[in-house]
Amino acid sequence: MAVTPDQIHASSVHVPADAGSSGLPQFDIAQWPGQAVWMLLIFAVMFILFSRVFVPRVGGTISAREDRIAGDIGAARKMKAEADAQAAAAAADTAQARARAQKLALDAKARAQAEAAHADALEQSKLAEQLAHAEVQIVSTRDQAMRNVRQIALDAAGAIVEKLTGVAPTAAQLSAAQSRGDA
Repeated sequence: MAVTPDQIHASSVHVPADAGSSGLPQFDIAQWPGQAVWMLLIFAVMFILFSRVFVPRVGGTISAREDRIAGDIGAARKMKAEADAQAAAAAADTAQARARAQKLALDAKARAQAEAAHADALEQSKLAEQLAHAEVQIVSTRDQAMRNVRQIALDAAGAIVEKLTGVAPTAAQLSAAQSRGDA
């Protein structure tokens, strides 16, 4: 038996008898009470689900998140306070270390200056001693040279007189001539 497309369409689609007269079922006033009941029933179920299930879960999640954020902020403030305290302690330690280093440097400088002054004083005393010894030698050498100058002068005068006169003078004559020159 061959079935035509019109037969398939007519048998599978159920069309109400008054469907062609009123248009859309939502605008049919006779169906409004049933639609209102279903609308209220769905609204009540959705209201109960939202008020008892969804909103408390979301509110709990928001509250937990706010608590976690507040805890994280508190922990961050605590860690910042600890870091500030550690930074202040480190700055104080650095200042103390710098002060100790400056004190050590000043002490070392003072010691070095004292040692240099002591070494300078030792060198000055050695130089003064050598200078005094040299002056004594100079005076001794000068005195000896002055004693020799008289003899040298007498010898030179005797040689000159002998060269000029051809006769060598005696020591007494040279001594007498020198005595007259001193007076």
